[in-house]
Amino acid sequence: MLLVNKPKGITSFDAVYGIRKAAQRIHKEKIKVGHAGTLDPLASGLLIICTGRETKQINQYMGLPKTYTGTFVLGAVTPSFDLETEPEFGYETAHITTERIHETAQSFLGISEQYPPIYSAIKIGGKKAYQFARKGKEVEISPRQIEITRFEITAIRFPEVDVKISCAKGTYIRSIANDFGKRLNSGAYLKELCRTEIGPYLLENALQPADFYDLLQNEVE
Repeated sequence: MLLVNKPKGITSFDAVYGIRKAAQRIHKEKIKVGHAGTLDPLASGLLIICTGRETKQINQYMGLPKTYTGTFVLGAVTPSFDLETEPEFGYETAHITTERIHETAQSFLGISEQYPPIYSAIKIGGKKAYQFARKGKEVEISPRQIEITRFEITAIRFPEVDVKISCAKGTYIRSIANDFGKRLNSGAYLKELCRTEIGPYLLENALQPADFYDLLQNEVE
């Protein structure tokens, strides 16, 4: 089991592919590799990658709670709930106070239902939702149950708000950003996201994907 610090701009599959190729170059044989929970290309942070027989434990790792840090931008929305699509401005923000921002964060605590973004990998009729979204087609996505155990406002630089959120698996922070704007009677989208914890595993103990090859090389030598 490997702790990988996925950089922004690559997919979780890219990280898995790089590690698989590195391992195969060293060991000269095919090695099973998989990740335990996707991170969007625009997000960075902790990714658990399993190899060999440990891939049988992937579901166990996927079930662990997760913690994220991120930045919401108030007063605008995007179709993808993040910066994959262009922001649409013009939402009123004059009524939003610091106190109301903190109160709104606390309103998310506990178990609730969440609608995942249309720009997501959720399967609809055998296809991923984003395949429909990118063609401008409308599809219906069912809500799912989520649980948020921590929602801290760590900084406010209006219209940007920094957050720290701990939640159960299957939670979309992008959807939380969109819903956060709605609860403020305004708009909001996710500007930055980093996963810092998965259960007891911490980002500070993770390697960059490119470092894994050097580690393998040193072990062989």
